[in-house]
Amino acid sequence: MLRFVMAAMAGLLWMAPATAQSTFTPRDESPEEFAEGSGRDQTFYTCTACHGFKLVAQQGMTRAQWDDSISLMIRRHNMPALDDKDRDAVLGYLEAAYPPRAPAAGRGGWQNPFAK
Repeated sequence: MLRFVMAAMAGLLWMAPATAQSTFTPRDESPEEFAEGSGRDQTFYTCTACHGFKLVAQQGMTRAQWDDSISLMIRRHNMPALDDKDRDAVLGYLEAAYPPRAPAAGRGGWQNPFAK
């Protein structure tokens, strides 16, 4: 019996990190922390289904580049496709709240490697 209990506990300890990494809960973020705008909440909850929103807020892209990013996430990361109305709302928010930024003077600035 002791062997069974120890084996079960070892199995649970082995599985715990895998389980912890498979779900993301944006408990440290809320929509109100990010730029206001039409579609903010919808965009926040769409993006945080897979990753933190701070990752999004650090980007600055054109609408076409945001659209390419969404297509990439659908194609490579199995993100569920958005219907046309939802995709338009998300893209409208991202375009208005997180447009391309000018590179920092004299430092060349950071270039998003995923932006074309």
